[in-house]
Amino acid sequence: MSGLSVPTTSALSSSQLVPSSNPAVTKTLNRLSRPSLLSLVLDWLDERNQDNTSPYVVDEGSDDDDEQDLYPPARSLEELREIWTDLQGRKGSKRDAVDRIIEGDWRNGLTLYQLAMADMQYLYDHPTSQKWTALKIVRLETEGEEPNSKSKSIPRFHPATFLRNLQKEVLPDVKAHYNLDRHSTLPLLLLRIFIIESPYNTSLALSSKQTTTFDSSKTFYIAFPDDSPYIYVSLNTTTSAPGQPVSRTDNKSLRKLTLEGIPKAFSRPRERYKLEPTNMSARNLNALVDRRGGGRTNAVGGGWGHYAEEKNDGSNNPLNLQMPTPEKSSPEPVEEEEAPKGMKRTMKEDPRVVKRRKLVAAGRFGNSAKQEDGKGIERFDVRIDDPFPYLSSSEQQEDYALADELGSEPVKKKGRRSTISLALERDVEDVEGEGFTPNVCVSFFGQHVFAGIRHLVEAGIVDGEKMPGWMTGEEGVSLGVVRDGRIRKRKAL
Repeated sequence: MSGLSVPTTSALSSSQLVPSSNPAVTKTLNRLSRPSLLSLVLDWLDERNQDNTSPYVVDEGSDDDDEQDLYPPARSLEELREIWTDLQGRKGSKRDAVDRIIEGDWRNGLTLYQLAMADMQYLYDHPTSQKWTALKIVRLETEGEEPNSKSKSIPRFHPATFLRNLQKEVLPDVKAHYNLDRHSTLPLLLLRIFIIESPYNTSLALSSKQTTTFDSSKTFYIAFPDDSPYIYVSLNTTTSAPGQPVSRTDNKSLRKLTLEGIPKAFSRPRERYKLEPTNMSARNLNALVDRRGGGRTNAVGGGWGHYAEEKNDGSNNPLNLQMPTPEKSSPEPVEEEEAPKGMKRTMKEDPRVVKRRKLVAAGRFGNSAKQEDGKGIERFDVRIDDPFPYLSSSEQQEDYALADELGSEPVKKKGRRSTISLALERDVEDVEGEGFTPNVCVSFFGQHVFAGIRHLVEAGIVDGEKMPGWMTGEEGVSLGVVRDGRIRKRKAL
């Protein structure tokens, strides 16, 4: 008699099997390259992971042997490990490896833990596959607490407690699977959240008939940098593929539910937190760690990064009263000679001019915005809210006093004035009183936006001395509003 499935509020177990016939299994494995897939299988065969990744192995003399089996089952874990190590050492196709996993060594199915490991391996192989948004964790002020009191800004993060509190915020008709993994190169912890729409946490929720529950839009990622009041979230809101039925739970609702559950999972009695936007989004985790991490580079973007460098001589101390000795090799400003009229401009430039441009770029950008630093953002959007400069009525009369210059009286038009001219005059009066602000938006695209701007400064296309500071990336944002030449700080949600 088959077991009964009872609705529950607990999370999905990592040992739950997903049948090999489920299309999500084949799709997840085919995303990986052959070397990554073979390395992943060897991790599955590790002794420490056998509780959740055990393969199909039969004992000697068992009746399960089939002579017509394309992939005969191995007798032991060591034998199976030797087979996959041999496959890793010789050439072959990825399809053969996937077929051996599905039809041979894991013919009964893959666990949720194995699928999570495959997704994390794909994330490591393709670091720009997810778009991350940085959010700041801010403590809420309690009653009777002074506004400027020195309270702990970084909440205590304990993975087991955090996941238990986050599970309490999940709706009862959906189930989630959590997987934590330590990043191999960056100082952060990655949390993968996979949500399916089912009140059960047994094999009934993972049956092959429920193919729509494995939509990629139900997989969320949260990154926790070390010793930092920020978190990075990657909440995919893509719609389901054409031909698939519409999900019962809106993806935006799941995204909102996850965002609201994060500060509640951090909170404790008499210690509540909230999330504030930082206007920083990127596909590169290195850029987020550099600008919203636990180091000294959070508020010293651009040329200000010089003060974050660790130097023993004290030259990077802004309170140092002794001025640094200027470089003797710094050339004096050299004006570019204009080419004679009627002649083409030569491509050869003065070496002193080129060197000065590079020194100006080094002063504005510092050690940041370099093409090979691996910390670039791919998009930078800015809206300029500065009022448009206008001329007063007296200045306009002085500029266009052609009748006085010619020594004759201005010509007056006869007849009734049109309503269009009256409306234009009223608009001019409003502009003079309040100011006219045009809708100007500037967007920069590229693999490394600020490295491209620095290259334009070194090439002489952009004036590095007159360029505003927000073009150097010193504000540490990817989206902002410029007012009076500075990016305004956005209020909390």
